[in-house]
Amino acid sequence: MPAWINKYYILDMRPDNSLVRYLVERGHTVFVISWVNPTEEHADKSFEDYMTDGPLAALEAIEQATGERDVNVLGFCIGGILVTATLAWLAAKGDNRIKSATTLASMIDFTHVGEIGVFIDKNRVCALEAHMEKTGYLENYHLQDMFSMLRENDLVWSTHVETYLKGQKPPAFDLLYWNADSTRLPRDMLLWYLREIYLDNKLRRAGGLSLAGTPLDVSKIETPMFVLATKEDHIAPWQSVYPTTGLTDGPVEFVLGASGHIAGVINPPKDNLKYGYWLSDAQPDSPDAWFDEAEYQKASWWEHWTDWLDRQGGTEQVPARKPGKGKLKVIEDAPGSYVIGRTC
Repeated sequence: MPAWINKYYILDMRPDNSLVRYLVERGHTVFVISWVNPTEEHADKSFEDYMTDGPLAALEAIEQATGERDVNVLGFCIGGILVTATLAWLAAKGDNRIKSATTLASMIDFTHVGEIGVFIDKNRVCALEAHMEKTGYLENYHLQDMFSMLRENDLVWSTHVETYLKGQKPPAFDLLYWNADSTRLPRDMLLWYLREIYLDNKLRRAGGLSLAGTPLDVSKIETPMFVLATKEDHIAPWQSVYPTTGLTDGPVEFVLGASGHIAGVINPPKDNLKYGYWLSDAQPDSPDAWFDEAEYQKASWWEHWTDWLDRQGGTEQVPARKPGKGKLKVIEDAPGSYVIGRTC
């Protein structure tokens, strides 16, 4: 479940850094949600719609396609927030279809949001609301500018130095291409998310939020979780991701990757590995205390994660599945029309 702030192919950009390819090679059948890029006709789409038309619909589709009811689920960034909300919703329903959940760079506790908090407060949300009453959505460049200013040396000034001062053409770089291929956000979803989750921090409070008529309580989640944070993340600071370890009722494997929100996640195993990760068996209340006990691993967190996944789902291997062989037929070739669509 990727974020809907950008497009899903961050998980499948090139053969040598594709998380999807890595999972398939490890014997997993992988399904990925591709979110539509909203227009004014999606203005009233809510966070609840993202749950019902996203993960809940996907669970039904996966069962039709494979005949299997049980799944492991992964969520990246705001996709991980939706994963957690969905787990709480399913727990309230007594539905145990999700056997393990992985969140990547996703906060559940918004007590300390870090540098990004400079750009988001109640007055700015009111200004956004007034703007989106006219458009029905938030244009992509608003978020692009905000995220760029959080990493101005890498995403703003370095480009000006190379292009304007030196007259050089920027080198081709897949992560920056994907970063520029961002999406709009629908009005109702964004306003509800910013007010209820980001500013008022209600997801972590029992009964603080309700989706589809069901109150959410993340403390009732018993699903084993793998929680990845990244050490230099300016969007989801790792110290604010760490509290997830004490919010749910199931076992949580917390891993801290090196680098930031994107490069620390898209970090495949290879000979010239750039970033490792930190790991500890202890989970004290304080993230700094955790880091003091953690040991650095000179390896990709992908390997540790897939070993963890194997332990959740057993070791039985099944033949590779082919799209269209189940009850769902192929609509179109990958990557699909939603990804190809551009933001004007």
